[in-house]
Amino acid sequence: MVSSARSSRVTINVNGKNWPKNFHYWASASLALALIPLLRRLDLPVIFDWAGLLFGYWVVLTAKAILVALLLYLVESSPQGIDVVWQCFRARKAYVFLVLAYFAFLTWVLNWAGALILTLCSVATLKARGRIGVNDFLRSARAILPPALYLFFGLLLVFAYNDIILTIRFFGAYDAAFNSIDKWLLHGYSVPGICHWAVRALPVFFFHFLELVYYGMFPVLGAGLILTCQHYGQGRGLQFVGAVLTGYYLALALFYTWPSQGPYYLCPVHFSEFPTVLSTYALQKGSIAGAQALWNHEHLRRISFAYYIAFPCMHIVQPLIVMWFLWAWKRTRLVLAGYNVFLVAAIVLLEWHYVVDVLAGVVIAVVAIAAVDGRELWRCGALAKVKVREKLGGTISQ
Repeated sequence: MVSSARSSRVTINVNGKNWPKNFHYWASASLALALIPLLRRLDLPVIFDWAGLLFGYWVVLTAKAILVALLLYLVESSPQGIDVVWQCFRARKAYVFLVLAYFAFLTWVLNWAGALILTLCSVATLKARGRIGVNDFLRSARAILPPALYLFFGLLLVFAYNDIILTIRFFGAYDAAFNSIDKWLLHGYSVPGICHWAVRALPVFFFHFLELVYYGMFPVLGAGLILTCQHYGQGRGLQFVGAVLTGYYLALALFYTWPSQGPYYLCPVHFSEFPTVLSTYALQKGSIAGAQALWNHEHLRRISFAYYIAFPCMHIVQPLIVMWFLWAWKRTRLVLAGYNVFLVAAIVLLEWHYVVDVLAGVVIAVVAIAAVDGRELWRCGALAKVKVREKLGGTISQ
């Protein structure tokens, strides 16, 4: 894929030298063409849960992604960024009471997490309104919307194909093998053993924090897309999505070859010892039930957000891709590196993935990035650093 730094137009070259960069386009098209015939042949629904998917992606995830993007931009754009915001509130104390009242109302209508996200996004939007004109807003929307639509389309394919795979491949076929590999890697220890030691030794609020980190991966991905499109243009945004979808398509192939559910599936005491107050408890129970229903060919009403791929761990693939595409942002890179450390801990202690899943995810991330950037891997990194300095007025630390 070739894009101009001064234009949002994107052209797709079809010569042999550029095919790895365009792999995700051809893979997406091929999977889309084969989807309906496969669903009908396997007696699966051709209807998606449009209400849930559209609301979850375009409303919930978008709001959270905007918040994370604003926070990362604040961290990156100025060392004194947080202090500037604080001084602004101190100078206009009346606004503080209005914001708190707005937050209280939203908390009553929604919940504290949703209220916090909407409040921060509203404040940021009003703050930026005086500095960003309509043309600037439309230019940003034009840069972000096509990659966001492409990502949504690709995720629909992934959700559909992981359902297809589970109707023809037993979902826990390789759990025992991956658990054995983990014990070899960890010198006799296992993810279930580590998880349940932590459950007995650590307070529940620590696991709530781990859930915040684990499920925060999706807003981080959305923020990466927003910042990439905003500062590097639509072309680079499509490359970002291309890397993510390349990772997902490779994950589908590996899931078909070595299907597994995760360490919680084999653990005999997981659901008797794991805290029931955690969202993960219900999600893991639902994942096993959903996978079992697909394997038993029970009637499925529609395709939804259900995701079953354990090997490789896409939860580590996507933040690594975000970190690569924002590599020139030094402070953001450090924040994301720290986030990934906590994310690996969350993946293990919440018993979602084997260690071998995470290692495979790192390999998939490298392959996906290389497939998109190819020989320009290092040149793109240097060019990105120059462009982000121009966009942020030279505020990126050296």
